[in-house]
Amino acid sequence: MAEEGKALSPPTDEQAMSASTDLSGAGSLDKVRDILFGAQSREYEKRICRLEERIIKESSDLRGEIKIRFDALETYIKGEIETLTHAQKTEQGERTEAVKELSRELKDLTGTLDKKAAQLDERVTKTQRDLREQVLDQSKSLSSEIRQKYEELSAALEREARELRNDKTDRSALADMFNELALRLNNEFKLPGAGDLGNG
Repeated sequence: MAEEGKALSPPTDEQAMSASTDLSGAGSLDKVRDILFGAQSREYEKRICRLEERIIKESSDLRGEIKIRFDALETYIKGEIETLTHAQKTEQGERTEAVKELSRELKDLTGTLDKKAAQLDERVTKTQRDLREQVLDQSKSLSSEIRQKYEELSAALEREARELRNDKTDRSALADMFNELALRLNNEFKLPGAGDLGNG
């Protein structure tokens, strides 16, 4: 680049003399031009060629670097996509497994509830049967007790009736006794056979 930035130097005296000699010898304007500007033109061509070569090389290097970066970016994107895809599949699998686990737990819970309900029905039925038996036993016991009480009351009433009848009989005897006592007080009481004893 330093060479490309240099200004073109004017022709030297030797070059001018050589050009004059060639001009006088050849008499050709083209040769004069070639003598005067040929070296500079060739220098320009060399510089342009070198510049083109550098541009081509730098373009090639830039294309290579861009390709490397694009390849790296593509690899990175592919890796990220694969990672996301794997993570999504893993998460989806975990969710599917979680749903299956919840389904199993729900099924087990339903079975447990059904079993508990059946056991509860069985206990309720047994309790009702036991209650009916207890009520029947209590009814029988109560009926027997009522019958016993009835019999006891009947016997008591019968005893009371007998005692009342006995009391009535005792009252008659008591009245006879009082009557006899009154007769004795009035000397009107006579024992059977007493008159016969007095007369004898």
